[in-house]
Amino acid sequence: MEEKKFGPIRFIPGINRGKYPYCHSVYIEGAKILIDPASDRQRLTQLRDEEGVEQVWLSHWHEDHFMDLDLFDDLPLGVHPLDAPPLADVENFLDAYDIETPAFRESWRGIATDMFHYRPRTPQITLEAGTRELDGLTVEILHTPGHTPGHLCFFFPEQGVLFLGDYDLTPFGPWYGDRDSSITSTIASVRRLEKHPARTWLTCHETGVFETQPGRLWHDYLEVIETREKKLIDFIEQPRSREEIINAWIVYRKERKPADFYRFAEWANMKKHLEGLMATGRVMLEDGRYRKL
Repeated sequence: MEEKKFGPIRFIPGINRGKYPYCHSVYIEGAKILIDPASDRQRLTQLRDEEGVEQVWLSHWHEDHFMDLDLFDDLPLGVHPLDAPPLADVENFLDAYDIETPAFRESWRGIATDMFHYRPRTPQITLEAGTRELDGLTVEILHTPGHTPGHLCFFFPEQGVLFLGDYDLTPFGPWYGDRDSSITSTIASVRRLEKHPARTWLTCHETGVFETQPGRLWHDYLEVIETREKKLIDFIEQPRSREEIINAWIVYRKERKPADFYRFAEWANMKKHLEGLMATGRVMLEDGRYRKL
């Protein structure tokens, strides 16, 4: 993938099409603001040294968006207040993912530090919904919760560019497995973004740049949620344990490596569906097994 410019807005592609553990970054020329520094460590180092970065903003707190933040330890960091706690302390980070198992928690503490260069950071810039002027450039900050409680998107009205962050319109569909994620809020945010009067759409993963209206991709992206839930309901026609639900691989479709990570991630998303279904009286938990009512 190649870098693309839309006026002073520069799309910086991530390694391997921005697939996890990487993401695509955005650089705002003039204001010298870098958004989501986890695209290509070598390229971001070059950008820092040759063109300069004065602020770093995050669309949200996930590790595949802050992986190269350590390159900018001396710069002001901006994030929504609801997404600041996981950045301030590694225990908060693990709590926000709702990681409870001691061994897996210890493993992820090391992964966060070694692979994703986690360093505790206290943001100096509060990013909330509203309009900001940046060296003659206007940016509208949109609070779009669901993926995380403080997830942000950024619209540049003069250029018609909307940065969607992790509402990436990929076939995999949305992630909503964190402790504070919400399926309902995810759906509401995506539907809101679909109606936004942009002309170009940038995302953090895979395709990355849409220069025509994504059209049916909006529908397909949200339909993944409905498909997952339908498969889950069908699967628990007979009482099923947590392990049986994980082994059905409704989210990831097949067993993947590393096993501990993907088993955790599978359950994290399935748990959100089950919580919603139990809250509406469609599913019950009895003797450690979930069953459709």
